[in-house]
Amino acid sequence: MSQAVAATAPRILVVGPSWVGDMVMAQSLFMTLKQDQPGCRIGVVAPGWSQPILERMAEVDEVASLDVGHGEFGWSIRRALAGRLRGRFDRAIVLPRSWKSALVPFLARIPRRTGFTGEQRYGLLNDRRELDKTLLDQTVKRFVALGLTAEEARRGDFAIPRPRLRVDSDNLDELRTRLGLTTRPAVGMMPGAEYGPAKQWPLGHFRELAERLVDEGFEVRVMGGPKDVAAGAAIAEGLPYVHNLCGQTRLADAVDLLADCQQVVTNDSGLMHVAAAVGTRVHALYGSSSPAYTPPLTDRAEIHTLGLGCSPCFERTCPLGHTNCLVQLSPQRVLAAVLKAADAAVIVRG
Repeated sequence: MSQAVAATAPRILVVGPSWVGDMVMAQSLFMTLKQDQPGCRIGVVAPGWSQPILERMAEVDEVASLDVGHGEFGWSIRRALAGRLRGRFDRAIVLPRSWKSALVPFLARIPRRTGFTGEQRYGLLNDRRELDKTLLDQTVKRFVALGLTAEEARRGDFAIPRPRLRVDSDNLDELRTRLGLTTRPAVGMMPGAEYGPAKQWPLGHFRELAERLVDEGFEVRVMGGPKDVAAGAAIAEGLPYVHNLCGQTRLADAVDLLADCQQVVTNDSGLMHVAAAVGTRVHALYGSSSPAYTPPLTDRAEIHTLGLGCSPCFERTCPLGHTNCLVQLSPQRVLAAVLKAADAAVIVRG
């Protein structure tokens, strides 16, 4: 980039979301900004845990960590960060719709501050957009729309670039050795869902599927964070070639391990979006949530949902107490889909 272009390129600060999946989908916005405004510099205000994901996005030039506890206002932390950012950006885009999420750009005196109306943010945002939920019916569409002009966003026919995370092959080699992984074709399993149990396929279903996959010659990698350790143990205990990696890997490691899997079976979760963004075939299990609202952003995905009359309810726990939308989604159905995809891959390679 020439010095002249660099001097005139816009400097854009994005206030990012607080969920893994949403942060992955935010890359579609970053891609749009880089395409529409070549040479622009993108900074992201985000929780510290998300930095390993953002570092895998070629479009992100810098990360400003904002570590404020859940439900904590964190006035002094926000004010200090705003002071460090003052004078460095021409525009801010605020993805969350909360009042406090718009504070840092306001306090940093960034001239143009874009976001959807919500929580009385009239004094904090000066480029306010009305959210048409019928037009912008997916989270990723809402993110990308904020990077467009208001007129472009209202048309609703704009492109949605697919997230694509960089994979670190050297780190993957180290992980394969340290974790004792085999050369069998790998299927990842993600039994967790941070939002709540109404999005979680029964652990017994995961275990039954894992047993059958091992019989078919696969290795199974159960992946998740420290909260998922017990769930991983319930799936993997006593089964050969089934590795409980929950709590043993960093978020950046999950990117590389998922890229190394042939397929994944996953709840509607953050790691589902990570798997989609590294090009792995995704079998996405939907119960209380809707694939129309937060689909995996890839052509290599198969959605498994029963479409019961009570779903999607978008509740954290099943209001009817049975979670039939997931309980009745059988391991046999998912196994058949995984084996069919594996056979098709063999034919293509052949």
